[in-house]
Amino acid sequence: MKKILIVGATSAMAEACARLWAQQGDHLFLAARNAQQLQSLAADLQTRGATKVGTRVFDANQHDQHAALLAEATQTLGGLDTVLIAHGTLTDQDRAQHDVPYALAEIGTNGLSVVALLTLVANQLEQQGRGAIAVISSVAGDRGRQSNYVYGSAKAMVSAFTSGLRQRLAKKGVHVVTVKPGFVDTPMTAHLPKGPLWAKPEQVAKDISQAIDKGRSIVYTPGFWQLIMLIIKTIPEFVFVKLKL
Repeated sequence: MKKILIVGATSAMAEACARLWAQQGDHLFLAARNAQQLQSLAADLQTRGATKVGTRVFDANQHDQHAALLAEATQTLGGLDTVLIAHGTLTDQDRAQHDVPYALAEIGTNGLSVVALLTLVANQLEQQGRGAIAVISSVAGDRGRQSNYVYGSAKAMVSAFTSGLRQRLAKKGVHVVTVKPGFVDTPMTAHLPKGPLWAKPEQVAKDISQAIDKGRSIVYTPGFWQLIMLIIKTIPEFVFVKLKL
């Protein structure tokens, strides 16, 4: 039985993970900004088999609230061994190119708030000598592209941070998973046209859960994105600048 904290619990991918874990009878603590959605999700998870569900209304951009979240989750669950960090926003690239405060706010939400929270989570799990941390980054962080480089730069920060954190904590009994989804059909992407490269949140959730259980370090989801991004990363710069990606 896992004792799991889910940050950004009402996002589609996090909800799908929570449903998988509820069916296993795990203890769950949900943190998100919308109180009504939190309560609805908590009730749903209890009917699916979760043995304990706690909630906290939480804005990850309020860094001074991070320690209180961890303390409450640990107390409610009677310990903490798994953390999924899944909060974030989908940046409007065109607006970010012209609105500096907006661009910085997006980097703060998708990058800096994750770093701040991860620092506290890592220290707690390191001290207890066991645990797993899964962090949702993105394939967008593998190479800056004109279509989403503000969002991608924040995710690149997350990927680099989790890489270093994984190396540090591997010696301490704590496992860190960097999750790199491609296109996922969620309410946040509802306005975008869909195609064959798009995945459902349930598929991503299975990949995340399996990556935690199997001790994987980096998981592209769906898996074909690993090959796609390998190709994109190896395109020579003089060719890359001429492309529209």
